[in-house]
Amino acid sequence: MSSKMKILHSKITSDKGKELLILHGFLGMGDNWKTYANVLNKIGYRVHLIDQRNHGKSFWSEEFSYSVMAEDILNYCKFHKLGQIFILGHSMGGKVAMELAFNHSYLLKAIIIADISPRKYESKHEQILNGLSCLDFNKINSRAAADEKLSIIIPENSLRQFLLKNLYWVEKGRLGLRVNIEVLKKANHLIGKELNYNVHSKLPCLFLKGENSDYILDSDEDIIRDYFPKAKIATISKAGHWLHAENPKEFIEVTSKWLNEFG
Repeated sequence: MSSKMKILHSKITSDKGKELLILHGFLGMGDNWKTYANVLNKIGYRVHLIDQRNHGKSFWSEEFSYSVMAEDILNYCKFHKLGQIFILGHSMGGKVAMELAFNHSYLLKAIIIADISPRKYESKHEQILNGLSCLDFNKINSRAAADEKLSIIIPENSLRQFLLKNLYWVEKGRLGLRVNIEVLKKANHLIGKELNYNVHSKLPCLFLKGENSDYILDSDEDIIRDYFPKAKIATISKAGHWLHAENPKEFIEVTSKWLNEFG
């Protein structure tokens, strides 16, 4: 393997079990899924909590597209000698999982896609990205101060707390952001890109939509089944886009039951 190849950071939660990679959404990180990974460990899965490029503790890069993020997963699997893996991808991570299914299906056994479809989405993140860009860490030296500054632009407390997980201590007394905010601002229009391939994936797949989310509409079910003829589509009740956090009990029940079909 080339010494120049950069490998994504991950936390691997067990030393045995069926290999399952979790790919977080935009502005997230693998750590957001620790509770869910602990449940999967107990039912026989070795979970890889991945930080995708420009997120978490993974490397930063000017390149940012679904094809290069899929390539990152290929390199990760080569490095860890993984094959016939399960992938769960949420939002942006779901698009990466679909990219892999379309172009590198030999790597996968089955996929779970959480609250995203292959269609195009209009950009939704300008306000969030602008808010994070306004955090001047020459002046802000506490999480409380960052929260106060961010609240001017982002009033929703739960969203703010999710975003503030990206803060870390660069050194004593100096905060920074784990996300590569400048690159992500430039790439914002690519996050909603349609995955427009003239292919159909025969992989088993489960698409989950949040009952209160507008990311997977009834009108999306035809395009999902066109790309993924074996797709099962299920709804997580009382949940929006962050369905695994908003209704973890049902999310765990539905995904565990589906995974159990593979023995």
